[in-house]
Amino acid sequence: MESSNRRLIRPPLTDAKQNFAAKHAKTAKPPIKKQTPPDTTNAENFYYVKQMQSKTPMVVILRDGEELHGVIEWYDKLCIKLNREEGPNLLVYKSYIKYMYKE
Repeated sequence: MESSNRRLIRPPLTDAKQNFAAKHAKTAKPPIKKQTPPDTTNAENFYYVKQMQSKTPMVVILRDGEELHGVIEWYDKLCIKLNREEGPNLLVYKSYIKYMYKE
């Protein structure tokens, strides 16, 4: 048997890629990006407002272990003002607070 020289006929790969891209470009949806979570949940603000309105006596523990007792008068992004009966009122930076709880 004699083998003949057959040639495989197929379209070039670049043509197939272009046809595929053209066909799917119309139906392709842009990828959905996840939204970034909000910077604040307002839970901290809600807690401070609740304690301020009810004038709840609080205990604030600082990073060095010192305990402060008093009532939160106001707060902002960086600090809280603590009104105390046994000493002067204090402005305490939030970054120095280890934790706090109701007295």
